[in-house]
Amino acid sequence: MLIQSSRVWLGGDFYPAEIEITKDKITRILPYGTRKPTHDYGSQRIVPGFLDIHCHGAYGFDTNYANPAGLKKWLKGVVHEGVTGLMCTTITEKKAVLLKAVKNVAAVRKTNPKGAAILGIHFEGPYLDMKYKGAQPPEAIVPCSVTEFEEYQKAADNLIKIITLAPEHDPDMALTRYCSTHGVVVSMGHSGATFDEAVIAVGNGARSITHTYNGMSPFNHRANGLVGAALRLDNVYSEVICDCNHSTPEALHIFFQAKGKDHGIMISDALMCKGYKPGTKFLFGGHEIVIYPDGSAHLTETKSLAGSTMRTNEGLRNLVERAQVPFETALNACTINPATLLGLEDHLGKICVGYDADIVVLKDDYSVEETYCKGKAQF
Repeated sequence: MLIQSSRVWLGGDFYPAEIEITKDKITRILPYGTRKPTHDYGSQRIVPGFLDIHCHGAYGFDTNYANPAGLKKWLKGVVHEGVTGLMCTTITEKKAVLLKAVKNVAAVRKTNPKGAAILGIHFEGPYLDMKYKGAQPPEAIVPCSVTEFEEYQKAADNLIKIITLAPEHDPDMALTRYCSTHGVVVSMGHSGATFDEAVIAVGNGARSITHTYNGMSPFNHRANGLVGAALRLDNVYSEVICDCNHSTPEALHIFFQAKGKDHGIMISDALMCKGYKPGTKFLFGGHEIVIYPDGSAHLTETKSLAGSTMRTNEGLRNLVERAQVPFETALNACTINPATLLGLEDHLGKICVGYDADIVVLKDDYSVEETYCKGKAQF
């Protein structure tokens, strides 16, 4: 198959080119118009597929629900926003619920479901801080435990690739060290860690920070907190929710000025209520949430933010058009940067020979014309 456009993302900019796809791989990049293409997308932008490494669900499904049909529906639906790979993300819950959830993800992945690929599991909690728990159920938060985590990882068939934990509640950094030496990215979040505690956690293997600005000790010019660590530690990856509800466009601009083009990661933090109208209510970790008119999801009891309903292509638009982030920086945040954090940068996150043919065709208004998952058109 051959697809072409006068705007293909190559080497950090748009150029006219033709992409040859054989089975699931990109096998050749040719000058525009070299051969008769299978699909000519004119001047629409062709970019790498989007990777969402922190998302809980959509269309009525939550990772913790452990429903195979719901997970498959989610994977098939997110391609319409350009997502070609995602991390099924849990929230804090009782052990029985989490064990069932991770087993379900592992089982569904083995069936090679249609749509976006399951890149792994993002295990958010239950090893969190009570003050900065956000919408995480407080009754299920527990102390860090290597033994317990090993049980979760065994149930997940080793699919847990990221864990969010509060490092200040990890005695002797035992779980941080264990995960970082066993192929699991440690991301600091829902945490009251000081700047110094965050630095020590990085020294023990932590590599990322979860949804910067939200669920963490704030920045103060005399007490820099975990937000300060996210902005100051140049080589530490940092997630940020780009719906412009969790953080203002100005805060997003400052974040990417600090992180540069290589270490910021766009996430949706989308919940099961994505795809539903404002006013719709759901249970999230046993607590009721409702969708507000701006698309954000809030706990009905406390009115605090619980997560988003953001589509990833809309997040890209928010960064470029509202937060005034350079296009390359914004695109890297949902392609090559998450791929690199996960150690998948040798085959994901770029349009390049030898890479998976995960490709998105974007219209000028950032809506998705077509998504290719491993060379297969999804629409």
